[in-house]
Amino acid sequence: MKRRNFIKRTSLATGGMFLAPQFLKALETNSIKGFNGKKLIIIQLKGGNDGLNTVVSFRNDLYYQNRQQIAISKNELLNLNDEVGFHPSLKPLKNLYDKGYLSIINNVGYPNPNRSHFRSTDIWQTASNSDEFLQTGWIGRYLDINKAQSYKAIEVDESLSLMLKGESQNGLAITNPNLFYKLLKQPFFDKLLQAKNTHLDEHNLGYLYNTMINARSSANYIYEKSKTTSSKANYPKNIFGKQLKTISEFITSGLETEVYYAALSGFDTHANQQNRQAKLLETYAESMNVFVNDLQNNNALDDTLIFTFSEFGRRVKQNGSRGTDHGTANNVFIIGKNLKKAGLYNPLPNLQNLDSNGDLKFTIDFREVYATILDKWLQIDNAKILNNQFSTLNFI
Repeated sequence: MKRRNFIKRTSLATGGMFLAPQFLKALETNSIKGFNGKKLIIIQLKGGNDGLNTVVSFRNDLYYQNRQQIAISKNELLNLNDEVGFHPSLKPLKNLYDKGYLSIINNVGYPNPNRSHFRSTDIWQTASNSDEFLQTGWIGRYLDINKAQSYKAIEVDESLSLMLKGESQNGLAITNPNLFYKLLKQPFFDKLLQAKNTHLDEHNLGYLYNTMINARSSANYIYEKSKTTSSKANYPKNIFGKQLKTISEFITSGLETEVYYAALSGFDTHANQQNRQAKLLETYAESMNVFVNDLQNNNALDDTLIFTFSEFGRRVKQNGSRGTDHGTANNVFIIGKNLKKAGLYNPLPNLQNLDSNGDLKFTIDFREVYATILDKWLQIDNAKILNNQFSTLNFI
């Protein structure tokens, strides 16, 4: 079996479903790069959030002409300045904006955009070109280069996304550290590797051992660190709020995790968009506001950067079902306490200059955002991770 297929097929690609016998402990690898306290939180708004109805250019007549039924009226918006306003559901996020904790980067995309949820998500998660198919994620490659333990990147979910999968190192998918620890303590898994497996060659078996050991060691570490930590903040009672609460508890417990990943689903608003997007943006904004304040109260915000993206935006013109179809460029949010350029980082989309399909043209490649985070926050040459040298921005 080829190793690429082995990694793709095995459940170990989720970053920790098995453990290895104690005699393999010596195979563990230590991280080359020390922990400097910097944390990156990545949030995906799954489904393609409508950026035009999130950050609204309310003095642009073309916005209202193209969206006669779903445009947000001027008197409902939360004004950011004399021309731009937030969706009314983002009031808690505006609190962060007013404090200077939020930078809005507009027109983010990539050349020859793909409008498939799955393919565009893969492009964003692997940092590939639109015609390039990579088997590792950009955070996974970051783990590879640093020979990092699995706990250095955690997705608060039941399965691991491609973003956190590397060639030799994977992150972990964890929703409950206690259950994760107990799972890996079961005798069944100790016995698993003692059985002879004739379907794997030596190279694959070595990868299997290393992944299992890494998962076990990480489970022990995470459990011991986090078992006495519980956030007192009043998070919203939904899945996304629970994810952020878990991340906050991991951070305040002193866990040396550098990257966390979570997601809020449901943004594929082809029909009846108004109410649906309003609820989702409310969930995002309320949860994020509690999360940021929780970190602030625990003196953890200075060293935390939060990056929110969606795999694409929506079409400029509404469809016949009071919704919007798959589009291209979109806005991304950067949240942090010491941003170099808070507020609107760059101009909003030019609705007079669309592509041949009537979609927004990107002006910032999403890999420039990644390059900035890698160079200036995670302190590693972005070309080593992105397989190309991208220019950096000035939000941090």
